[in-house]
Amino acid sequence: MNFRITDRKKAIIKRVYRISLVLIGVIVVVFNDTFGKLEGFVEFITLYFLVLFFTFFYWLFKQIKSIIRLKNEKTKTELMHLKSQVNPHFFFNTLNNLYGLVGKDAKKAQELILKLSDMMRYSVYDGEKDTVLLSEEVTYLQNYIELHKMRYHKAIDIQFNIDITDNDYKVMPLLFIILLENAFKHGVENLRKNAYVHLNLTAHQNAINFEIENNFDATEESQEEGIGLQNLKRRLELVYPKNHTLTTSKTDDVYLAKLNITNL
Repeated sequence: MNFRITDRKKAIIKRVYRISLVLIGVIVVVFNDTFGKLEGFVEFITLYFLVLFFTFFYWLFKQIKSIIRLKNEKTKTELMHLKSQVNPHFFFNTLNNLYGLVGKDAKKAQELILKLSDMMRYSVYDGEKDTVLLSEEVTYLQNYIELHKMRYHKAIDIQFNIDITDNDYKVMPLLFIILLENAFKHGVENLRKNAYVHLNLTAHQNAINFEIENNFDATEESQEEGIGLQNLKRRLELVYPKNHTLTTSKTDDVYLAKLNITNL
């Protein structure tokens, strides 16, 4: 036979249990003089208070557990929302460029379409994961750079130096892309010549250091903090609350961003 207790029955049992504790307490207080003379009353009172303390601490434990669960759910929901805001405009811009390239260089267009497809798949599917391999993040950045080279009809000095001892480090997905996007959006796009983007990524002893430097046209636009950078800062606070530093600096027409993550 199945003696499964339904949620409704559980709720009734809990209510009866709580009411019983209260009634017993009231009876003990009101008739203390009468029951105090009975044999075994002290032992009964001791047992009652033990049960009462156990009930209180159990309730307190459940409340704390519920608060932690709600906080984790809120954090996860916020992270999902922040991830969904990452670079959708880039894909639309790249598709427009690819449309024009198809008639000029079909083979090149096919290669770039494959790269764009890989990036979209990574952003949509892997971007939903809690962690990805650092090597996957590197490939994503490299594909992004290749697609941007196609977009511009001007010489750009792009250097990506990588020094990683272990590609199996697991990191938050879409970790570096905002910084790279900003370098192109605020730097390369507004410069007619001598534009550059230099990236350095090192990973040693459970720590990652990422630096990206770019120049920009100081007369046209100052590289201010936008929604993308605010988004990244909030994600870092949620995932690496005490294990990261993110700094930005601007000198004349050069912008530098540094991201350090420890205790991976």
